[in-house]
This record gives sequence, structure tokens and C-alpha cells, in this order.
Amino acid sequence: MWTDESGTQIPVNRLTKAEKLMERHSYKLLRGAQKLNADLAAFKQLLIDLSNEAYKVFMDEKEAKPTKGNFTWYNFNRSIKIEVSINEKIEFDDLTIEAAKARFDEFLKLNITSKNEFVKDMILDAFQTKQKGKLDVKRVLQLTRYEDRINDRLFSEAVQLINEGIRRPSSKTYFRIWLKDESGKYHNIDLNLSSIEDERSN
Repeated sequence: MWTDESGTQIPVNRLTKAEKLMERHSYKLLRGAQKLNADLAAFKQLLIDLSNEAYKVFMDEKEAKPTKGNFTWYNFNRSIKIEVSINEKIEFDDLTIEAAKARFDEFLKLNITSKNEFVKDMILDAFQTKQKGKLDVKRVLQLTRYEDRINDRLFSEAVQLINEGIRRPSSKTYFRIWLKDESGKYHNIDLNLSSIEDERSN
């Protein structure tokens, strides 16, 4: 007897050839996928540990303080390149960014002159929501670069609110391993390690 998805017992002699074949093949593929996933997870942990060790030794030799950021390292003849890239997701606190927008709106009503008119479209574009009602983080943050150039109290208050409203709820680390060919060009060995959960975070 085999049990179907509803929990009903089905006699084996009532199963089709295709149902039996797909049962065998699906379990074979599942076991293979689980093994590959476990191997990749173990390799990713090895990559993290060895990269951290390489980074620490390098910084110790340079007598420099460790910093949080991207790191690229090589073997001796630079035929192998290892890249460690940290991507921090940036979001805005809703109430704070609304207050910033209100300051910008007030600035646009009172202070637009021929000298700073260029920033009007930038402000309006920055606060146009994308899909799912989210702001374009890069466009909003770009406004902060013009604080000194605009030199206006309302604009500066809006920039301060943007900075106060920044949230970094999570970060993701990407690893890439490159091999240099005979022509000197690096080729990435695609492992898609970013999709493998870090065992230490579980």
C-alpha cells in the first residue's frame, strides 16, 4: 500500500508505471540535491573561515585595524582571486522619511531659484515610489550630496532626517572565486554561494 497526499491508502497494483517511476526518480533527485546543498554549505563555511584568516593575517602584517567592508585576496602568482563582497540592505524609517519629504516640500515652495532649480526634479524623482510602494534608496541618498551646494536650512534639515532615517536590517556577503586564463583574463567559477544559508546564523 502507498499513501497519497490526502492520506488515502492505495494498493501498489493500482499504481501506474509513470507514478512508480516518478516516485523513484524524485527521491533520487531529492537525495542528490540535499547532498549538494550540504556540500556547498560546508564549502561556504570553509571559504568564510579561510578568508577571515587571510584577512586577519594581512591586516596584522600591515599593523592596521580591521574594518568592515569588501576584501579581495590572491594566491602568490595572482592566478587565483578571491572576492568577499558585503552588501548591506538599506531601508528608511517610514515616519522619519515622511518628515524629510515634508521639509523638502517646504523647501521647494519657498526657496527654488534659478541657481538651485536643478534640484527640484531630483527631489521629485527621488520620492517617486517604485514597485510595492518602495522608495529608490539610491536616489534619496543622492540628495544628501548637495547639502553644501544648496546651503539652505530646510534642505539641510531634510538631509539630516534622511541620515537619521537610515536602517540597515540585514547584510549579505557574496563570495567569488576567479581563475586567470593564459591571456590574463579572470573567469568566475559560478557557485551561487549567496543562496546557501550560513550555518552560524541558524
